[in-house]
Amino acid sequence: MSDSFDVIIIGGGPAGSTCATVLADHGRNVLVIERMNYPRFHIGESLIPETYWVFKRIGMLEKMKRSRFVRKYSVKFANAQGKESAPFYFDERDPRENSQTWQVLRSEFDKMMLENAVEHGAQVWQPAHVIDVLLEPSSSHRLPRVRGVIVERDGEQWPIYAPVVVDATGTSAMLSRRFNIRQPDPGLHKAAVFAHYQGAIRDPGERDEGAILIVAVHNERGWFWFIPLPNDMVSIGVVADIDYLIKGRGKPEQVLEEELGKCPALQPRLAPARRVSPVHVLNDFSYNSKVCAGDGWVLIGDAFTFLDPMYSSGVFLALKSGEAAADAIHAALDAQDCSAARLSAWGDSFYDGVQVIRKMVYAFYSPGFSFGKFIRANPDRKNNVTEVLIGDVFRPEVHELFKPMGQMCTLPESMKLEGSDARPQPRETPCRNSDD
Repeated sequence: MSDSFDVIIIGGGPAGSTCATVLADHGRNVLVIERMNYPRFHIGESLIPETYWVFKRIGMLEKMKRSRFVRKYSVKFANAQGKESAPFYFDERDPRENSQTWQVLRSEFDKMMLENAVEHGAQVWQPAHVIDVLLEPSSSHRLPRVRGVIVERDGEQWPIYAPVVVDATGTSAMLSRRFNIRQPDPGLHKAAVFAHYQGAIRDPGERDEGAILIVAVHNERGWFWFIPLPNDMVSIGVVADIDYLIKGRGKPEQVLEEELGKCPALQPRLAPARRVSPVHVLNDFSYNSKVCAGDGWVLIGDAFTFLDPMYSSGVFLALKSGEAAADAIHAALDAQDCSAARLSAWGDSFYDGVQVIRKMVYAFYSPGFSFGKFIRANPDRKNNVTEVLIGDVFRPEVHELFKPMGQMCTLPESMKLEGSDARPQPRETPCRNSDD
């Protein structure tokens, strides 16, 4: 058996489903291959407001408004002693509808997104498994050209061909691992231990009960998240250095309970609660790929880059990369030029926005830094901090925030905050079509 499409997308998560929807709206014949049946558990439940514009474009906005997902209007921070900051309300900067977002159950949200792609005309094979990619030497690039995949479905295997193959396999990162272009962030060697609880105490009132709470751990080496979810559930997770959180410790359940016992901000909130899910672990999850595209292939979402989840940027970056890559793919197909240069046209701009969020992550982990101290010293910068928290990061002037912030942080040379063009070293950029 043999089939041919304009675009094959491996993975049906938020990045893959967004890319598929935009391409289908462009009139492209697109296939999504998803190995799992939905719904399924996934972490990354807290959205940020700038997802609004992608939702609006792909026809998801009204569905989100009708959903049972908890409304999110703000983010709060708490120090290791349990003192909570005032909320950073998203509408203080821009009091429009797009200043509110959601806390989602990924099992339901991801299913909604994939079904939306089908409604727009994408074809989805689920469950189906890509067991290999079809490669040939590239005439213009060090890395191979991808011309299709070998898929297994219902016990049969066959090749499928397309001018463009999109890797949306999440942290599995099929192509970047295959091409050995994935690299960890050396300054964010972290792990996460997390679970769902039911019956925890939230802040009162519709405007505050959906707030995400970010809590510093007792030794300031990491942080907790507290994310309100439907069905009176909350997502609770701790992020810290791998050496502290994992090595020499007991089972994940024991680690989570021990860390919660050291967290005065969460103890009263969780006093009436009970754990209702297994405890999950993620290790060493901050990384990026040297390039976002090659001849005939593109990386999006977590398959391209993944950040520490400090600012809930995961789904937002998945949606934005899926959208931007889809537009670049459509233009490349129109030009009959699916080269790395064409397919990576979106990458530099996107990665500049990723860098803004990465700088904020590094600032948080810098010893002695706190956003409360920074705002007290720079009250005129509160709106700039809120800009990053809502995801308004794709403007060059956003980098100006890090000039005063850099004066309060001690950071590695690979991520200086002072300049507006800070990028991982030694490569000039991970997105351009290069032989790095």
